[in-house]
Amino acid sequence: MSRSRGERVSDVRRLMAAARAVYARRASLEADLVRSTGLSPQGVELGFMSLERDATDDELASLAEAAGDARHVHVVLSANVFVAPMRALALARAAAPLVTVRPSPRDPVIARALVEAAGDDGISLVEERDVGAIEADAIHVYGRDVTIAEVSARARSGTVVLGHGAGLGIAVISPGADLCASAAALSLDVAAFDQRGCLSPRVAVVVGDAERASSFAAALDAALTDLGPRIPRGTLLDAEREEAVHWCETLAFAGRLLRGPQHAVGLDPGAGLAIPPTGRHVLVVSSDDRAGVAARIAPIRSAIVITGSDDPSLAQAVAPAHARTARLGAMQRPPLDGPVDRR
Repeated sequence: MSRSRGERVSDVRRLMAAARAVYARRASLEADLVRSTGLSPQGVELGFMSLERDATDDELASLAEAAGDARHVHVVLSANVFVAPMRALALARAAAPLVTVRPSPRDPVIARALVEAAGDDGISLVEERDVGAIEADAIHVYGRDVTIAEVSARARSGTVVLGHGAGLGIAVISPGADLCASAAALSLDVAAFDQRGCLSPRVAVVVGDAERASSFAAALDAALTDLGPRIPRGTLLDAEREEAVHWCETLAFAGRLLRGPQHAVGLDPGAGLAIPPTGRHVLVVSSDDRAGVAARIAPIRSAIVITGSDDPSLAQAVAPAHARTARLGAMQRPPLDGPVDRR
């Protein structure tokens, strides 16, 4: 029998109470998270600001509606964003009375802490890595597209697989924006999780001419330089470092590169979009007017998960239909009203 919306919301509220308990003891988890994520201690503290600890009645009603209805949901988590297990668990618990969770073996800290703090008999951790051995009627899988494809191929016949894959964020700087203030706000969105999440902005479109885009790139470079000592970048994986070197060399040759000790800002005067890698790298491009923003982002439109702007009306006007919108500085903290990835 399907649970009522009230029962679903009540189960999610129990998880939010667990998130508040985990947040309250975050200092005790810091060392483990530094080891598992590679983030700096200050980066871990910044990341905790995105842990969903509260929501409005309307947001929870939307979450319950978006979650669907199942008997048993199995959740396969990734390691890109250490607070992501909270939303994943909330969606699964809103959908089903029985939830099993396989934490990321690389970063299981928050998933385990949330399940322990929730004390919910409907949620349990499992170590089984073969999804074919899981008797769930739905599997929610988070991670790379190849991981989603592998889970889909191995899941039991009749099991519904819902994948939440890779994506990125973009920022749009309005014609009337204060460039320094917008750059300072955007720098926090870029620094969160060292840009590994699908909400992380990697491209900034400045409405205006090339000179204005250049001014914004300089302001963002200054903001990230100022942020570095306060929230140091963590350790990059070998593959991330290699991608960063290649991207920086490309932008230095084809455009203009502003490089700091822990970041790089590229300015591309051409029509292409050389998407930056993770690790606090941002591409800045210009659009002559608001109408031209859509054309500028067309090559990456399907991958965009969130559009941030200093002007909410501009974000709404240019964002793809599947993307969330947010103010700069709050791109990593969407309301708990459904999955982050709405594609």
